[in-house]
Amino acid sequence: MPPSYGQAARARPRALRRARDASRPGPWAMFFKGFLKHPVMVGSVIPSSSQLIDKMLAPVDWANAKVFVEYGPGVGTFCRPILDRLPADAHLVAIDTNPDFTRYLRQDIADPRFHAVTGSAADVERILLDLDLGAADYVLSGLPFSTLPPGVGDRIAAATRAALRPGGQFLVYQFSPKVRDFIAPHFARIERGFEWLNVPPATLFWATKD
Repeated sequence: MPPSYGQAARARPRALRRARDASRPGPWAMFFKGFLKHPVMVGSVIPSSSQLIDKMLAPVDWANAKVFVEYGPGVGTFCRPILDRLPADAHLVAIDTNPDFTRYLRQDIADPRFHAVTGSAADVERILLDLDLGAADYVLSGLPFSTLPPGVGDRIAAATRAALRPGGQFLVYQFSPKVRDFIAPHFARIERGFEWLNVPPATLFWATKD
């Protein structure tokens, strides 16, 4: 028996969604494309492991995390776990210089708490002001500080300290421990960790604004 009009009408949106989904690159393909397009700004060709994500986010006081910022979110590997943990009245601001990534995230993550912004991490204060948000409680970064253009890493570290509330934390994961040279002038209290179960293994830093 041929499908009724109602059945056919309901089937068409599903078919259109499947067609749209098939036409969009998956997260791994999108991440690899971003790495090829902007290798200086993307730290790794492979997204972070779940072990790295859990260890990096372990010290966060989620009940009091109202404004969370991420630099270089890529395809949202950290965005989704952060949103899963954030309170209902909190905000996650993801800042990336690559418009392909921010466009992908806006299409892929439907959450009123989420803001994907195309721009520089050095402008984090202005971005938070434009969104009518206060100081950040946490800032997370996987940006490869050691390969950024000269002066950019220093400007990002200084801007991050200015954007954080007193007691706020700068969470950094890197594949080179040299990032400490960029953040130490702005943060007196820095804890360090390491995660082997990642490709490549990563050094982790938790810097607190006194």
